[in-house]
Amino acid sequence: MSAQEIDIEKLRKTAIEGNAKTLLILGLLIHVPAWTLYFWQGWLYLVIFGICALVMTLYFLKYDPALIASRLKAGPAAEREKSQKWIQAIAGVVVCLMFVVPGIERHFTGLPLPLWLVILADILALVGFWMFLAFRENGHASSIIEVKSGQNVISTGPYAWVRHPMYSGAVVLFLATPLALGSLWAVPAAIALCIVIGIRLLDEERYLKTNLPGYDAYCQKVKSHLIPGIW
Repeated sequence: MSAQEIDIEKLRKTAIEGNAKTLLILGLLIHVPAWTLYFWQGWLYLVIFGICALVMTLYFLKYDPALIASRLKAGPAAEREKSQKWIQAIAGVVVCLMFVVPGIERHFTGLPLPLWLVILADILALVGFWMFLAFRENGHASSIIEVKSGQNVISTGPYAWVRHPMYSGAVVLFLATPLALGSLWAVPAAIALCIVIGIRLLDEERYLKTNLPGYDAYCQKVKSHLIPGIW
């Protein structure tokens, strides 16, 4: 889809409304189980998440609206591969747990994690969002597994180091999220979500090796999936 074929104003409205709905859902997932609005860790996280999501959305609306349009398709129903439908469904459940559990912990324990650890985790969440700027290198990065017309293999920027730099950013963000919300109970959910991401990317690579010319050769050149020199 070219920029000329996109209704920019409609896309901007849809994308910003999507951000607002996501933020509202996160707010409910975090605060309702806590049964209190006096949950400063939750509010701080929502502010950081909301600002980062809005800045990224406005940036790509200006410089790559086609990318924003392609990423509006998301979730199990949007996936074309059956395996990815299941992976996305499982990921959705685990994400909800990761955000619900801190509220429950807040309700029962008051969240005893020290301030410095919560702030450090919020900084790591910012790093995770910053890593999402790998989108700048790959305008084909949809929210679903697909190969678009004219798509080519991206091997520049962060893609010269790891095959899935955006997933790397997601892992950093997810691992930081429980601690940013003051929770230890939610750490297992974050770890489980990272495992699901690993399963998703391996299945994605299987699909791309079959359907995207040159991807197999790229995998031979760039060995690391998420962490340079480790995996």
